[in-house]
Amino acid sequence: MSDVVTIDNLSVTFATDAGAVKAVDDVSLRVSPGEVLAIVGESGSGKTVTAKTILGLLPETATASGAVVLRSRDGSTESDIVTLSKRELREVRGTDVAMVFQEPSTSLNPVYQVGWQIAEGLRAHGKLSKKQAQAKAIDILRRVGIPEPEKRVKYYPHQFSGGQKQRIVIAMALVLNPGLIVADEPTTALDVTVQAEILDLLRRCRDEFGAAIVLITHNMGVVADLADRVAVMYQGKVVEEADARTLFSAPQAEYTRKLLASVPRIGQGAIATQDRAIARAERPQEAPVVSARDLRIQYPGRLGRPGFVAVDGVSFDIRPGEVLGLVGESGSGKTTIGRAIAGLGKVTDGSLKVLGIEMNGVRERQFRKVRSDLGFVFQDPASSFNPLLTIADCVAEPLVVHGKASSPAEARGRVDELLEAVQLPRTYGDRYPHELSGGQRQRASLARALALEPTLLIADEPTSALDVSVQARVLELFSDLQREFGFAALFISHDLAVVDLLADRIAVLHRGRLVEEGTGAEVLGNPKETYTQRLLASLPVPDPVEQADRREALRALQEQSA
Repeated sequence: MSDVVTIDNLSVTFATDAGAVKAVDDVSLRVSPGEVLAIVGESGSGKTVTAKTILGLLPETATASGAVVLRSRDGSTESDIVTLSKRELREVRGTDVAMVFQEPSTSLNPVYQVGWQIAEGLRAHGKLSKKQAQAKAIDILRRVGIPEPEKRVKYYPHQFSGGQKQRIVIAMALVLNPGLIVADEPTTALDVTVQAEILDLLRRCRDEFGAAIVLITHNMGVVADLADRVAVMYQGKVVEEADARTLFSAPQAEYTRKLLASVPRIGQGAIATQDRAIARAERPQEAPVVSARDLRIQYPGRLGRPGFVAVDGVSFDIRPGEVLGLVGESGSGKTTIGRAIAGLGKVTDGSLKVLGIEMNGVRERQFRKVRSDLGFVFQDPASSFNPLLTIADCVAEPLVVHGKASSPAEARGRVDELLEAVQLPRTYGDRYPHELSGGQRQRASLARALALEPTLLIADEPTSALDVSVQARVLELFSDLQREFGFAALFISHDLAVVDLLADRIAVLHRGRLVEEGTGAEVLGNPKETYTQRLLASLPVPDPVEQADRREALRALQEQSA
């Protein structure tokens, strides 16, 4: 059969103030019906630009050359996307090709019911009545696994979880039965169990709906789980293309080998954490930096509804210089505990001592004296930095707020030291947040958190949005800084391999309760709880053969717990 899409010698150039920038350079790819092609590479490699070209979604500053020939599902028509007018593009979008965007919260309109948004594509391309469109929306919601679709078709986006929102975005892509779906990082912000569900759904899109998929991702485990063929991009060029099993077992390009070597794996952290544990055992026993006993945090209910218990009877300690990894799926209470330790959330019951201060009933003036001993690395540095301030001003902010410097200018010497400590040139201090890449912003965020030389650092999903090569560099940097500065850390993540790499001990949360705690070897090497076993089985590994076995193991665990 003819290919669903054929890309021949595609080049895309962006016009900028500094001159033309070539984002895609002479790329040729093909996707067959029912095939999953994964395009991988680090940020800036040109993979998303290539994918957006297939839908004609490039901005006006872009100039494309070459051909992107898209065929309809029945093969009766074909169009060169590069040459189509805006009106002609509207005709093929949705019917021949559809896109699943990276962040469902931004691609769904918050003021419209999800049923209306799914039916919008049907109304734009067909002559269905309102009742027929509603029935079609209910049917597609049922097919992507949304419970009670007849009722929930009238819900708004904020009434769904992150995984359910991603299912709705996939439903919107499927409703017109296109021959090709372009999925741009569809699992990036999801925890491992929800990610496994979305990958199963994409597999069903291929098998049941017969759609070909172009998968854009930096997660090599996701590629191993889903892809039939893989194209590796670097600096706008395709450096290697092969079927998934061949690429993972015998990569040819040096860049591909580096990319695969950057992927963290369970068990890698055993040596590093063992060395730290021996060094800590030689020091005299000190009081814990954080001590929680039967910690309970409840969010108050509204309009007469009962409150929601986010953390229920949790006990743990973090000792000086120790890294505690806190893992669990979304809604397990990880971030709630991190915010409570930082004094950003109230403790309802039990005891939580942070740097010797009891947080249950604490007043701000009591806690203010130890705030300078706390550092916080946020999940998304782009939204935690003030876009109107330079990086130097952002990093200097804690120093100015706590009276260590009278102005950002006075703190510049210390800021330059911090930037160099996180491997950023000091000249980057004069740039604004939007002028840095994701990995560079996360390094600057680390510099800001370390500005006051904290005793305790709280890192909330600091690498979840980074590609594997950048993530590897940030994790190595975090480990080096922890060794150099000696701070204790609470490292919150849903990626078990990342936590294993950094943490001395791992605590597993499930629905607000601590279900398992121990070293990486104990918790990840020999998990006792079914929930921990399910988390481990949900984590995709960069090996198609092993991943197929893990998928079967996960299915067996799900049937066992059902």
